[in-house]
Order: sequence, then structure tokens, then C-alpha cells
Amino acid sequence: MFYFIRGTVAHVAPGLVVIDAGGVGYALNTSYLSASSVRTGDTATFYTFLYVREDIFDLYGFASQEELACFKQLIAISGVGPKAATAILGVASPQKLALAVVTGDEKTLCQAPGIGKKLAQRIILELKDKMAKSQLEAASDTGGAAFDLPAGGSALDDALAALAVLGYSRSQALAALKGVDTAALPVDEIVRAALKKLY
Repeated sequence: MFYFIRGTVAHVAPGLVVIDAGGVGYALNTSYLSASSVRTGDTATFYTFLYVREDIFDLYGFASQEELACFKQLIAISGVGPKAATAILGVASPQKLALAVVTGDEKTLCQAPGIGKKLAQRIILELKDKMAKSQLEAASDTGGAAFDLPAGGSALDDALAALAVLGYSRSQALAALKGVDTAALPVDEIVRAALKKLY
């Protein structure tokens, strides 16, 4: 329904940003990361998701498309609602979440209020499964042709998987990794370098 809302930040509170767009105040449920990125009076753009259930009609908004993509992937997992998803994104940026999934780091996810060990393990498992499926689909789309991979071994594989968690296709990720020294840099720096090119 809404792709993004751009306007003046009228109010900021924990988990909430109100954007005045054309005289209408849109209350956006959001993560700590997005809320802390703006101040009252700023002009801001928030990418949105309308969450509708029987008796719920809530608007969620995030300061980046990567954070929105992670939110959507999280709420697609059984047992993870919008509040849990925003709590996770409050303790883990999209890059940090992607790395946690790739490395199986459940402790990072458990830092979020209401996220226990079992749910953290399910999130990691399901997001890894989605990444594996998207990589298989990418291979079948190219007729099983090999990708022109830069050198880098497992750090490169982890970076590609992390970018997949953030919603990028394998071809987009590979294009962004061209020229990045994937053999020498740690995974988080490889992902950061790729994201700079993808913005």
C-alpha cells in the first residue's frame, strides 16, 4: 500500500517515529536502530510495511530498505511477529543479523527481548534454508552455469550468504563484490564494502 513515507519527523519515542507528510502524522512502529537515526525536525524517508490481521492495522517503517527486507524475512518465520522482528533489529543491524545467520551466532539474536535460544535457532535455520533455496534458483536460472567468482574462499561464501539475507540476488552481490579484496578482508568488511556499492 505504502512504499515509503517522506516528511518531517514530528515525534520520536522508543519503537516509534511519527512522520508529518503533507499535514498527516504517520505513526511508524520501528526498531531502535531506525528511531535513533533521526531527530525531531529532520526530514526523513522511512520504507514501510502495513501489517494487517483480524484486529490489527499497524504501519511499520524503517530508515533503510535493507532493514525493511530483514523485517519481512523475519516475520515470515513461524513464531516471529512484528514486535519480535523489531526487537531483533533493535540489537542487530541488517549486516549484523546477516552475519549472525551465516555464522550460526544465536547469542546475538538472544540479546533481543523475548527471543529465546530455541527461537533464535529456528530463525538461523530458516534464513539459512531460504538462502540455500535462492542460490539453487540462481544456479537454475543460469542453466547451471558457473558464476565468475572472485577469489576468497569461505569468507566470500559467507559474504554472499549475508547479502542474500539482506535481500540481494546472487548476481547483484557478485557485481558489488567486484574489486573487493575478498581474500584478505574479514566477512563483515566485505559485506560493508559491497553495501556501499549497492546503495
